[in-house]
Amino acid sequence: MPLFGNTFSPKKTPPRKSASLSNLHSLDRSTREVELGLDYGTPTMNLAGQSLKFENGQWIADSGACGGGDRREAQRLRKRNQQLEEENNLLRLKVDILLDMLSETTAESHLMEKELDELKSISRRRK
Repeated sequence: MPLFGNTFSPKKTPPRKSASLSNLHSLDRSTREVELGLDYGTPTMNLAGQSLKFENGQWIADSGACGGGDRREAQRLRKRNQQLEEENNLLRLKVDILLDMLSETTAESHLMEKELDELKSISRRRK
């Protein structure tokens, strides 16, 4: 038994067989697809009665009997959403303008109070 030597010596693995035992490599592509089911088609799913399929990286609603109504509803909601966003932007602008007007009026009021206090102090000195 060596003191500092390597005692671990794994067994050698047997060489692999070179030829495949399967005859699938000899079949043409269309036969392999039929035999092995490699033609999956587009992924589809059904959510709440709505059929969707995955095309070009996006889920698209299958055109069906109720597909047109859903599309019209989605278009109406998009239009309403756009109107509400525009109204919201207008209201924000109005609030900003009102805040500017309020701060200007407050500043003017403080200046007038200061002038009034100065005039009162001057009139008291004269008396």
